[in-house]
Amino acid sequence: MDLQLAGTTVLVTGAGQGLGRALGLGFAREGANVAFHYNSSADGAEKAAAEAAELGVTAIAVGGDLRDANAVAGIVERTETGLGPIGVLVNNAAATKAQRFLDSTPEDWAPQIDVTVTGTLQITHAVAKRMAQRKAGSIVNMMGDSGRVGESGLLVTATARSTTIGLTRSLAKELARFGVRANAVSLALVRTDNLDEHSGGAEDERMTKILSQYPLRRLGHPDDIVPMVLLLASPLSSWTTGQVVSVNGGYAMP
Repeated sequence: MDLQLAGTTVLVTGAGQGLGRALGLGFAREGANVAFHYNSSADGAEKAAAEAAELGVTAIAVGGDLRDANAVAGIVERTETGLGPIGVLVNNAAATKAQRFLDSTPEDWAPQIDVTVTGTLQITHAVAKRMAQRKAGSIVNMMGDSGRVGESGLLVTATARSTTIGLTRSLAKELARFGVRANAVSLALVRTDNLDEHSGGAEDERMTKILSQYPLRRLGHPDDIVPMVLLLASPLSSWTTGQVVSVNGGYAMP
């Protein structure tokens, strides 16, 4: 199926590793030109951009701290200068930490709120203004199911992630008049390089307990997630906006 993404400029945040990298490469395979954003994973983003270029598209790595307004402006400007007007924004960057709430401190909370909430708002604001002026665009926000159904040991992460739902639905209502759509994809655990960091360690006994919560009896893989994001970003989903779609192996059902 042709998703009609060829030639579209796509900016994926947090794309130097893990799921973000896989998402960027998925768009490249559809013929889109991709900006792989990174903050600290420069090497991974550069390698991902080089791999995408081998597919015959134009791809670049763009660095910057999403918490910094000037850096965000630079990310958007470099992307549009190098690849053209941004047609798709995928908000994937986030900070997570597995920790019991009563053992945490405000110092533990700050990075998660600053990156996942403030950073997402800043990059979305900068890109959405341009999309609105052009009267076209698609925004796909990634989030964890902890923000949708709650999860012990991830309270602060869940709090930060839950804001994605309000952001997505409000964007969809406010920007529809400009031809801009917004949807979210909500995930359970996906096997990426930083799985252990997110899950607090994945030793055999703990993993057995985790898998027992999944009707499909396995964790997700990036390839399980990419098709849904591509479809929501695609013009083929032109009548879909304001939706939160769960791709989670049945971990939690709406």
